[in-house]
Amino acid sequence: MTTTTRPLRKDAARNRERLLASARELFAERGLGVTLNDIAHHAGVGVGTAYRRFANKEEVIDALFEEGLEAIAAVAAESLAEPDAWVGVVSFLERSLEMQFGDQGLNQIMNDNALGDERIADARDRIAPLIEQLVERARVEGAVRADLDQSDLIFIQVGLSAIMQSSREIRPELYRRYLALFLDGIRSDRSDLTPLPTPALSPFDTHRAMTRDRPPGS
Repeated sequence: MTTTTRPLRKDAARNRERLLASARELFAERGLGVTLNDIAHHAGVGVGTAYRRFANKEEVIDALFEEGLEAIAAVAAESLAEPDAWVGVVSFLERSLEMQFGDQGLNQIMNDNALGDERIADARDRIAPLIEQLVERARVEGAVRADLDQSDLIFIQVGLSAIMQSSREIRPELYRRYLALFLDGIRSDRSDLTPLPTPALSPFDTHRAMTRDRPPGS
C-alpha cells in the first residue's frame, strides 16, 4: 500500500520556513550545538509548533542538508550546460562556494565532521557524478590538467570552506584568493594568470585565523 504526503497548510508551511531560517541563523552564529527549543524561540514560534514540524534537531539538519544538496546539484547541472568546459568548472566552484559564503548555517552543516555516513553517502551519490562529468569534459577539451580528478574539486571546496570559517572575522572573502590560485594551478594554459582578488593576510592575522577556534593552551 502506498502512502502520500499531504501538503502543509499555509500557516504550517510558513512556520516550517521560519524554523529553518532560524536554524540557519543560529547554526551560523553558534554552531550545530543549539537545541530545537533554541530554534523555536529564535523563530518566534511555540516549542510545541516546532516539535509538530520536526521531531528533533536532526530533522532540521536533514531538511537544510537536503536543500543544500539540491541547490548544489542544480548549480552543477547548470555548469555542465555551459558551452565552454573551463567556464563550467569555474562556474561550479565559484557559485557553490558563494552559496556557503552567503549562508554560514549551510556552511556549518555541509562541512560538519559529524554529518554521519548516510548524509555523506547521499552527497557523494548525488553530487560526485555531476562533478566527474564536469572534470571529464574539461579534460577532453584540454582545458585542465590531464591528471585532474573530481575528488580534487571536492577537497578544494572542503579546504576553502575551512578558510571561510577561520577568516570570516578578519577578511571574509579571503577564500577567493585561494580559489584563484587553485584555478590557475589546474589550468592547462597558464599564460594568462588570474589576478588575485584579495591580498594575503599578514603574519599576525594568519596566526589569528589559524587559532581562532582552538581551545586555550592547545
